[in-house]
Amino acid sequence: MKQLLKTLRQLRAPDGCPWDREQTHLSLRPYLLEEAAEAVDAISRHNDEDTIGELGDVLLQVAFHAVIGEEEGRFEYADIEDAIVQKLIRRHPHVFAGVPVQGTEEVMRNWQEIKRQERSGRERLPHEEIPASLGALARETALQNALPQREPAGRSELHRLVERIEESEAGFGELLASVVSWARSCGVDAEVALRAHRAGALP
Repeated sequence: MKQLLKTLRQLRAPDGCPWDREQTHLSLRPYLLEEAAEAVDAISRHNDEDTIGELGDVLLQVAFHAVIGEEEGRFEYADIEDAIVQKLIRRHPHVFAGVPVQGTEEVMRNWQEIKRQERSGRERLPHEEIPASLGALARETALQNALPQREPAGRSELHRLVERIEESEAGFGELLASVVSWARSCGVDAEVALRAHRAGALP
C-alpha cells in the first residue's frame, strides 16, 4: 500500500499527470462504482488474472481518495484503515470479546444492534441505510435484509403471482421483489446472480 500511495502522490504532484491532479472526491464517484462492478464481474467469471486486476483498480480508488484527503488535511490512509479495523473488532464481539453466539443469524442480529448503538441509538428508516447508487436488485436485497423477517417468497408463490400479475411497471416491480425474496431464501444474491448470468452469456 505504501508504494501505491507513493505512486499516487507523484501523479498528483505539480509535475505529475494533469488528469490525476484534476480529480476530486466527487469526480471519482463514478469510477468507484464502475471498478467495484467490474471486480464483481471478474469474480463471477472465476478468472483469477482478471480478479487480481479489478481488485487492484478498486484498491486504487481507495488510495486515490486517501491521497486527496491527505492533501486537503482532512484524513489520510491510516485513518481509513484504522476505522475499518476498529469497526470489524466492534462488530465481531463473538471473536474479539468472547460473546457467545449460536450461529450466523445471531451474528447478524448482533451486527445490526451494534450498528444502531454506533449511531447513538438514533433510529433510521431502512431505506436511509441503503446507498441510492446501488442497482435496483441490490437495493431491494439490502432493503429486504434490513426489514423485519417475514416469510420469503417461494416457487409456488411466484407461480401464483405470474398468473395474476398486471403487465405494468407496478406489477413487474412486485414480481421482481418476490424474485429477490425467493433468491434470498436460497442464499442467492439476485444482483450478483443476474450479473454472473449476463457475464456467462457473453461471447
